[in-house]
Amino acid sequence: MYWKSFWPFTGRWSLLEDLELQLKDVEKKLQAVKEFIEETGIDLSGEYEALEEKRQAIMKKLYSGLTPWQKVQIARNKQRPNFQDYIDGMIEGFMELHGDRLYGDDRAVVGGIGYLNSVPVTIICHAKGKNTEENIIRNFGMPHPEGYRKALRLMKQAEKFKRPVICLIDTPGAYCGVGAEERGQGEAIARNLLEMSDLRTPIVSVVIGEGGSGGALALGVGDRVLMLENAIYSVISPEGCASILLKDSSRAHEAAKYLKLTAQDLYDFKIIDGIIEEPVGGAHSDVAGTVRRVKDEVFKVLQDLMKKDIDVLLEERYKKIRSIGAYIE
Repeated sequence: MYWKSFWPFTGRWSLLEDLELQLKDVEKKLQAVKEFIEETGIDLSGEYEALEEKRQAIMKKLYSGLTPWQKVQIARNKQRPNFQDYIDGMIEGFMELHGDRLYGDDRAVVGGIGYLNSVPVTIICHAKGKNTEENIIRNFGMPHPEGYRKALRLMKQAEKFKRPVICLIDTPGAYCGVGAEERGQGEAIARNLLEMSDLRTPIVSVVIGEGGSGGALALGVGDRVLMLENAIYSVISPEGCASILLKDSSRAHEAAKYLKLTAQDLYDFKIIDGIIEEPVGGAHSDVAGTVRRVKDEVFKVLQDLMKKDIDVLLEERYKKIRSIGAYIE
């Protein structure tokens, strides 16, 4: 990752550039040692481990004290684990279910049923690709109304069969095209908020990348809402905020600071319930490790929620929703 591209107006460039050069040098040496071991069979594990420790130390320095704008860039990294990585790594026997039974099947939302550590669950995810071709198919993770109506259909099915619901949030926002508006984008999102607030089954939502506006919130009303350490969750993108309020989209790095969109900010405001730590270097540096952490945390939370009487769960959910927000009288 080239930090200079999103580290505007700071005096840390020289330090970061030096760390980047050190990192590249260490990674080059690691690769050389690995190839030498494979070619000769000579045991250089001690040297390899020492270089790996050095690499980890440099990565820690690079990723310490990140600004909100830098976290925005990490959350948008195309190599972060996406819906497919989580489904493959978390859910056994996954069966995708299609369509909203009203209009069509939106590929920006993927949902279905399977097992989380032998517990039958319904999982619903915003779907982003990892390259341009995949993102075109998935509409860059921006759902149409039929995507949210599909999600609601699967939630109601989960309620009927007493399956917990897991929602993975990763979208820049709901699609705002003319067709989406004609088919009731606002109503579809509002309907999800209403139904999820009273759904008679446990709901766990996890922001795994971008949590953009109502498009994210439509899968974000849960008994527990978690975020990955470098994910973001906001009413509007920094670029949109800068364009509207600061009258200059190039000031997005400033807007990111004002929006309080990081996991740490949202946890302090009690909007989310927990932060899932990412590996050093971000989720994209260890996809399998990140997926395992999310799986373990979601399962632990679900075990707690499933012990509760459903009426008690709904009462707690209501109080949680009503308590969100800080104000001064």
